[in-house]
Amino acid sequence: MNFTSVNPYTQKKIKSYPALSAQSLDQKIKQADRAFTGWSTLSLEERLAYFRKVAVYLRQEKQRYGALMTAEMGKTLKEAVAEVEKCAVGCDYYIEHAPRFLADLTIKTEAKKSFVAYEPLGVVLAVMPWNFPFWQVFRFAIPSLLAGNVGLLKHAANVSGCSLAIEEIFRACEFPTGTFQSLLIESKTVETVLKDPRVKAVTLTGSEKAGMSVASIAGSQIKKSVLELGGSDALIVLADADLEKAAQTAVQSRMQNAGQSCIAAKRFIVEKSVKKEFTERVLSHIQTIQQGDPTLENTTMGPVARVDLAETIESQCAETVRQGARILHSGNREGCNVQPILLDKVKPGMTAFDQETFGPLAVIVEAKDEQDAVKLANQSHYGLGSALWTRDLDRADRLARQIQAGSVFVNSLMRSDPRVPFGGVKLSGFGRELAEVGMKEFLNIKTVWME
Repeated sequence: MNFTSVNPYTQKKIKSYPALSAQSLDQKIKQADRAFTGWSTLSLEERLAYFRKVAVYLRQEKQRYGALMTAEMGKTLKEAVAEVEKCAVGCDYYIEHAPRFLADLTIKTEAKKSFVAYEPLGVVLAVMPWNFPFWQVFRFAIPSLLAGNVGLLKHAANVSGCSLAIEEIFRACEFPTGTFQSLLIESKTVETVLKDPRVKAVTLTGSEKAGMSVASIAGSQIKKSVLELGGSDALIVLADADLEKAAQTAVQSRMQNAGQSCIAAKRFIVEKSVKKEFTERVLSHIQTIQQGDPTLENTTMGPVARVDLAETIESQCAETVRQGARILHSGNREGCNVQPILLDKVKPGMTAFDQETFGPLAVIVEAKDEQDAVKLANQSHYGLGSALWTRDLDRADRLARQIQAGSVFVNSLMRSDPRVPFGGVKLSGFGRELAEVGMKEFLNIKTVWME
């Protein structure tokens, strides 16, 4: 069994990677288990020193790793380099804040001393997707390893080169052997790893189907899991919004990374009185997008990552049009190269409203008023991120609390940021990554009471 990386823009094979044998897999889990003993007993300051090296190394090698991402999954080189830089920023954040996050919490009781200690669990399995092949991994690895856990990475098959490169980074920064390892295994082998008693927890970013499978396995083993799954994020535009900024940000959110983001604004829900003007502004921004060779400076959108993904977005568009939607901007396709698509007159019950669309497809949904807009936003099985555009911040505060999502960004681009928790509700998953709460997901929160 081999995993083959294919350049989505050229469709040329990059490299094939052999899958781990059962014996090699067991050896890696054994190595991780052994590594945990030593890694977890290091002082926090010693672990912080390793991550200072990682931050420096990522910035030094950002062009090389960016080029690898672009070759394997097609994002523009500019996006890929920025992703490596974001990983370094994630290191900076936790280097600064981990000592406070992990400090014992004293609680006043009648005991002589009572406090909460935060202690690592052990080996954590990370099942990660291809769309942000470095950031998704590092936003798990930085807080988890700093807290004393060790990591095993099962990455998406089409970014096996990225998977091995991330392991290479930890090795180059002289982390103890086994602290972070890449597992080139099939999806069906995840069950074997997760059922291994040496593996204590799992985090997954991926599809709803993958999440259900991993959560059920973890549940059967009474193991902690964190799931960040799909999204059909709403971007609500009310009549008093800054329409130009809202339109520009909406297009950026939907079309960056060729639309392949769980938290992209996928449904533009617009108050009726400003729908015509907002739609015209969105269309004008979409028309400036240069789709093509992701290595070129003037390209603003690369290909989608695989041919089957391009076919799916094309199919979802066609179904939605058959259901009554109207095409405002055509998305011609050649292989993995999909031109941006904009659909109008999209309503609940239509494919592009109800399903997650993972590609450069934006839809306009008309709302009668603010309450109708919130109702439409919540009319989804998903609840990952959302955006709300209005000049009235008191109104925004009130409405943001009514939106069923893990995040609401007002007058801003919805994004993941190390400083704030990230995750969803409903079929978008459970648990949180990033910030203080994300760091504590894979810790034993231990009460100590001394009379």
